[in-house]
Amino acid sequence: MAELQEVQITEEKPLLPGQTPEVAKEAELAAGILLDQGQTHSVETPYGSVTFTVYGTPKPKRPAILTYHDVGLNYKSCFQPLFQFGDMQEIIQNFVRVHVDAPGMEEGAPVFPLGYQYPSLDQLADMIPCILQYLNFSTIIGVGVGAGAYILSRYALTHPDTVEGLVLINIDPNAKGWMDWAAHKLTGLTSSIPEMILGHLFSQEELSGNSELIQKYRNIITHAPNLDNIELYWNSYNNRRDLNLERGGAVTLKCPVMLVVGDQAPHEDAVVECNSKLDPTQTSFLKMADSGGQPQLTQPGKLTEAFKYFLQGMGYMASSCMTRLSRSRTASLTSAASIDGNRSRSRTLSQSSESGTLPSGPPGHTMEVSC
Repeated sequence: MAELQEVQITEEKPLLPGQTPEVAKEAELAAGILLDQGQTHSVETPYGSVTFTVYGTPKPKRPAILTYHDVGLNYKSCFQPLFQFGDMQEIIQNFVRVHVDAPGMEEGAPVFPLGYQYPSLDQLADMIPCILQYLNFSTIIGVGVGAGAYILSRYALTHPDTVEGLVLINIDPNAKGWMDWAAHKLTGLTSSIPEMILGHLFSQEELSGNSELIQKYRNIITHAPNLDNIELYWNSYNNRRDLNLERGGAVTLKCPVMLVVGDQAPHEDAVVECNSKLDPTQTSFLKMADSGGQPQLTQPGKLTEAFKYFLQGMGYMASSCMTRLSRSRTASLTSAASIDGNRSRSRTLSQSSESGTLPSGPPGHTMEVSC
């Protein structure tokens, strides 16, 4: 298949009657600033209201990038370091972004009344069609972390025709077993809700180190004015159903998927297991060194580069310039990373600053990257 080419088309915008070029330029600049700040919307769904923020303008024949955050966070605290990273600007210039806040997690959200029944993760996934209908978007590339990764996966299983790709960070597709429940209950007797959520977000090594990042997010969660809402989201996550993914079975993700997990992350085993249940020709697995529990916060550069490769594998951004990972690849990987425009291509990425070995998994196209 011939290599896809990016074509830049300049649209001539006629001036309004009586409008000078200077005024038109100022209006265009003001509109650009507004789009950079994002436009926040709320839409009613069968399970309550949901808030989301849109950045950029829709691009013809391109999906929207839709993000969903983890427990204890909102879209800003979960994704801002990633989408504000310098190399990410090439991506966001080519795609409109929709950042979804789970109900009650948006900034300034009122606390739900006592006895409020928070939506299940399945119901949160069922809110997404209302968002896309409101925006008149037909397809998305989902980027989710933790609970958000589960929600986007559940949505993709029920609406496969509207999902072109998924980037799933720290996904745990399994329901809690009785041993997990027992451990959770015991932990709840000795730990506060903020501490349990921090243990879900970050590795024990990170929490013990008490870095500036940990202090920042401990303060965000502990002093959150909507902590009661966060606890409801946390409970919904812990009551999730098993996705019942099965390689070669009826229940599987049919789009290209990039699984991401940090080394020593709390969810490493769950992500590895998820990888074993997905189609190896459609799935990339990226284990990131020196990234802890939240790669999008601690290693936005590496994740951005991997995201660019992922988009290229889907046939987008064929002329994108690679920097960080491409410098670290060995010559033997050149053919595996070439752009062929084939949307079914798969890769397994293992970034390790120590051994560079791959996690156990199915045979397939492999890239070993040391960064």
